[in-house]
Amino acid sequence: MRFEATVKETIQRTPDVRSIRFNRPKGFSYLPGQYIFIGLRVGGKYREKHFTISSSPTEPDHLEITKRLTGHEFADALAALKVGDRVSIDGPEGDFTFAGEYEKILPLTGGIGITPVRSMLRYCMDMKLGTDVVLLYSNSSENDIVFKDELEEMRKSNKKLNVIHTITQPIGGWKGLTGRINGMMIREAVPDFMDRVSYVCGPPMMVDDMVKVLRKELRMPGKKVKYEYFPGY
Repeated sequence: MRFEATVKETIQRTPDVRSIRFNRPKGFSYLPGQYIFIGLRVGGKYREKHFTISSSPTEPDHLEITKRLTGHEFADALAALKVGDRVSIDGPEGDFTFAGEYEKILPLTGGIGITPVRSMLRYCMDMKLGTDVVLLYSNSSENDIVFKDELEEMRKSNKKLNVIHTITQPIGGWKGLTGRINGMMIREAVPDFMDRVSYVCGPPMMVDDMVKVLRKELRMPGKKVKYEYFPGY
């Protein structure tokens, strides 16, 4: 379905990642992890691109997307949006969703691929689902961790949520895991990984690598490996 929405707020998440919040159109409903098409005029022409919804259905006052500022034409047009500007929204779309179907899940993600996972985690918190979640989240540096403070707040508030960061280019006093997510890291950090349903989302190369690790190296059944190539890479 097609809706119109107005920009309510913009939030700088990291030096090159920004969230844009729109008013949530009346009648718009979605599941955690779904995406929408945003339409606006770029260079005098109407264009559309799809973005995962980073807000949760439990947040009724806004609809949020979170985008890496790549310097591409459409990204620049999004970055230039101001409070009160209007866009068109088409959706929702996608079946990479979680709304309490499983008791234990293992999201594996990197960079801006955190956005559908943020929606899922906030939904679990707000709905008090009691889902046992271990999140493995990879970034280049500590400064690149999107939703860092909120993830920590959710972790402290929910004994069933464990957030594990790994950094590929650590500097300073970083004391957490380092390197890309791999089979050994999953085995050591998540000993009960086989009891979980995995949700893999991020850059295409990462998704391909993670699916291969889960299915071939760790022998996780295919039905327990859900993945999505994140729009925007």
